[in-house]
Amino acid sequence: MKTLNDRYDYGLELFLLSIDEGITGYRDDSLETVKRNQQQYDMPLKILSYDKLYGWTMDAIVAQIGKKNNCTFCGVFRRQALDRGAAMLNVDHIVTGHNADDIAETVLMNIMRGDIARLGRCTLICTQGEDTIKRSKPFKYAYEKEIVMYAYFKKLDYFSTECIYSPDAYRGHARVFLKDLEAARPSAIIDIIHSGEAFEVKDEVKAMQKLQQTCKRCGYMSSNELCKACTLLEGLERGLATVVITDRGHNKTEAEESSRPIETMRTIPFFHIPSESNRQETDSSIPNVV
Repeated sequence: MKTLNDRYDYGLELFLLSIDEGITGYRDDSLETVKRNQQQYDMPLKILSYDKLYGWTMDAIVAQIGKKNNCTFCGVFRRQALDRGAAMLNVDHIVTGHNADDIAETVLMNIMRGDIARLGRCTLICTQGEDTIKRSKPFKYAYEKEIVMYAYFKKLDYFSTECIYSPDAYRGHARVFLKDLEAARPSAIIDIIHSGEAFEVKDEVKAMQKLQQTCKRCGYMSSNELCKACTLLEGLERGLATVVITDRGHNKTEAEESSRPIETMRTIPFFHIPSESNRQETDSSIPNVV
């Protein structure tokens, strides 16, 4: 993005945004690479931590709930943290490094979970909700191994170590299955992406899906009164984290008396999507990209 912006004078104002999940021996090392990238590419860097945003690090979460289902917390918290970090930078477009392998894995996961809502949008190269910042995935059709080979031969400074908690992730099963498919059929990854793009959800099924709204507690997009991040954070604060992972479990805990009132718990700051007026105050002619 930096090279193309300079070469073709796109007029973009680019920022680096990194989320610090608080994983000792993984994220703290990768952040050192990002800090070097900041100097190499001469781009502003914003680091937003789970600890600052939620009051919990992933190490603390795993210490409470164990290594099972911890990726559920990280995935939900990370997605919202990206939007919140981008909003702090007052940008209007997020560009992520999701590659073809990631998207094919997501298609398989949504099929296995029967998640129709996500299956209908997980292959989109550009997404935007009414209450979120636009996102793009320019590496959608690029294989993970191609990206690694390019970075290696161009001698780019990058970090490629797997998260220490990922071996127990549900995505890991989809990844293993996908690699077995690729060994038998090299085009399997792109084939799965094209299949995901071709899925059509019937109108009657769409009508049954929950309408998008905003979380009454933090203002982030949600299909329920509370967004998933607020639900999971409340579970951690109440000591019921393993129960609230499912909607059914959360509804059960809501119906029961809790010994700790919500006023004494840590909550997520209210989310405000960057407004056009704020962007114009920064620069009326330059799009901001993170």
